[in-house]
Amino acid sequence: MVGEVHLYRKKKQLKVTSIRLLPEDSVELSALLPSVGPVDRYWKTLDAWREEIEKPRLKKALSLFFDDDEFRMAYERCPASPRGHHAQLGGLLKHTAEVAAIARAIARSCGADMDLVLAGVLLHDIGKLESYSWHGTFDFTPAGSLVGHVALGALMVDRRLDEEENPPCTEEERQLLLHLILSHHGRLEYGSPKEPMLPEAFAVYHADDYSSTVAWMLQYKKDSAGATDDEFMYNRRLGRNLYLR
Repeated sequence: MVGEVHLYRKKKQLKVTSIRLLPEDSVELSALLPSVGPVDRYWKTLDAWREEIEKPRLKKALSLFFDDDEFRMAYERCPASPRGHHAQLGGLLKHTAEVAAIARAIARSCGADMDLVLAGVLLHDIGKLESYSWHGTFDFTPAGSLVGHVALGALMVDRRLDEEENPPCTEEERQLLLHLILSHHGRLEYGSPKEPMLPEAFAVYHADDYSSTVAWMLQYKKDSAGATDDEFMYNRRLGRNLYLR
């Protein structure tokens, strides 16, 4: 692609003059799409916290996913959203590390079950691997549009546990994990099939909300810089003015 960069309302804008299609494997995706950069530090943190889990059945259930090389490769590339918060290659992994840090702090302060909280954090967004595509551009898959990542995540866990001749966790533990996934958007109107019914589910929901909302607001502020001389700008997503100084 060949183009010229111009300023429009104090923001850089690209005017494309020529486009040539290249073979899919000839260019590294991270050179064309937003990226969080190296992801080793996020894996190191999450794997270390996973090692601290004291409940062996929960630890084994998580290992079905997080000890699988193919799963890890997809997880560290997947964005956390196509156009919202953490819309970057590796965004899902970075977001998960943030949610884990926040949720663990909540659990530690309030006396919630640390193992269950971490398990909920690690599994809450795995449905995004089937819900989003990130090959050339960020977008929704047909399953992501029709079913959504919350339900897809619960189905992934249920399916994977059923593949084991001797499931690593009890039926009650399975239901708790599914509840943590299905309730992590907090309210029915926010796309949550279930509302949180456990202290640990509330911790996961609020940690997820804090990470996604703050990251989104910071990106919105960055993208809006110079677009207006007003310090306050109304945002429809949050239904309020944002202070953009």
